Amino acid sequence: MFNQYNLDEIIDRARGAFIGMAIGDALGATVEFMTAPEISAKYGTFREIVGGGWLRLKPGQVTDDTEMALCIARAIVANQGWSIEAIARNFATWLKSRSVDCGDTCRKGIRAFMLDGRLESPPNEWDAGNGAAMRMLPVALYSVPDELMLKRYAVEQAHLTHNNPVSDAACICLGELLHLTLCGAAKSRLLRQVEGLVARFPAFAFAPYRGLATAYVVDTMQTVFHWFFRGKSFEECVVGTVNQGADADTTGAICGMLAGAYYGMDSIPPRWLKKMDKKVMAEVDDMARRLVAASPAGRSF
Repeated sequence: MFNQYNLDEIIDRARGAFIGMAIGDALGATVEFMTAPEISAKYGTFREIVGGGWLRLKPGQVTDDTEMALCIARAIVANQGWSIEAIARNFATWLKSRSVDCGDTCRKGIRAFMLDGRLESPPNEWDAGNGAAMRMLPVALYSVPDELMLKRYAVEQAHLTHNNPVSDAACICLGELLHLTLCGAAKSRLLRQVEGLVARFPAFAFAPYRGLATAYVVDTMQTVFHWFFRGKSFEECVVGTVNQGADADTTGAICGMLAGAYYGMDSIPPRWLKKMDKKVMAEVDDMARRLVAASPAGRSF
């Protein structure tokens, strides 16, 4: 049972998670598709939000990681509950708005909904990208601390675009880790949760770390796990992650949501907050509060 102190803490951690996700996204986007040696040669250690990159972003501008998460959050809040149709409609509206970026598997799934109303992609062994995991945060916030609710909604939203058991496992595990961090669990407890994932899907083992940070969800999660468990602060976790390059906006976003939830709002460097798009920051902050208020934790009061 949650008391008021715990609910206040969950809200603070939820705000840290959503804002941390957007910051990791904006930071990592600059070095997306670069290799770790290329980043090191150009920046030393890359640690400032400066925009640019292959997408030529403004400093503090976010990409599809944060934008798709906001599509889910808006659907839950507007619908006053879960509606996979509302989420799909938001994805379609977002895609038609000439989004700054969209992965091929996400685009394929969204276009299938637009063309024939399909709400579940067919199973595909090749659809093990990170596009479903990167948008998991609103599902975790809305379902905290209900594990069954989390699993159901995690898979439903994933299957709009990614119907693959490895992707599903990553989404569920990430959601479970977010629930644990939101409720104040120690990293030792989070590590045990990851060890459970590795026992079922050995490919996710991240020690020794192979240094791959591609859009393959296994590489993505290995990178996030390595730097999250190695880091001692929000900044250390996220900087380590994005300096691996490759799909750095997504690895940065996922590590940002986990580290933001774990370390809380006060851990996020003010210099990064000042660089972010103010409209995006206001919306993710508001959505974090609203999603927790609508969750089983929030409704218990």
